[in-house]
Amino acid sequence: MEKNNTINEEVEMEGSEKVELTDEIAVEPVFDEKETTEQAVIDPIDEQQQEIQLLKEQVEASENRYLRLQADFDNFRRRTRLDQEAGEKYRAQKLITDLLPSLDNFERAMKIEADGEQTKSLLQGMDMIYRSLLDALKNEGVEPIEAVGKEFDPHQHQAVMQGEDENYGSNIVTDEFQKGYLLKDRVIRPAMVKVNQ
Repeated sequence: MEKNNTINEEVEMEGSEKVELTDEIAVEPVFDEKETTEQAVIDPIDEQQQEIQLLKEQVEASENRYLRLQADFDNFRRRTRLDQEAGEKYRAQKLITDLLPSLDNFERAMKIEADGEQTKSLLQGMDMIYRSLLDALKNEGVEPIEAVGKEFDPHQHQAVMQGEDENYGSNIVTDEFQKGYLLKDRVIRPAMVKVNQ
């Protein structure tokens, strides 16, 4: 920035007249070249450092977002796979649950004592059908729950009565009123039992 300084001089001229002369002198400010160069160098470096820091933060945020998305996707795939496996493993549960009352009726019908040859042959036919049903269910992973003589398990047994029997210990199942069934590792129907006190 230039400053103008005015210098007033009085010059005597002939005839003792005084004439005032005015000269404008341009005065340039004094700059330290070293300081100016350092500022020019420091300012762009600071700006570059800030820009680099900003870019690093953006990259880190993007990486974190990517890792979260990757983890969510992995969890989604794992849940989907587990659901498919469970669906495949227990695909027949509804059908089996619907067949269980028929099995109960077969068991009740086969407890009838046969008087004549016709009744015996009828019971034999029913027994064959009952066994083939049990075999088909066993191939699907269905097994009856053992109850009588076992310790009462609230996950597999449903206690409907309590009794006192000296032949059994405390909390032991003494009688079974309705069979329970497992489908692989899942209880699809608990056994209805009588438990010793």
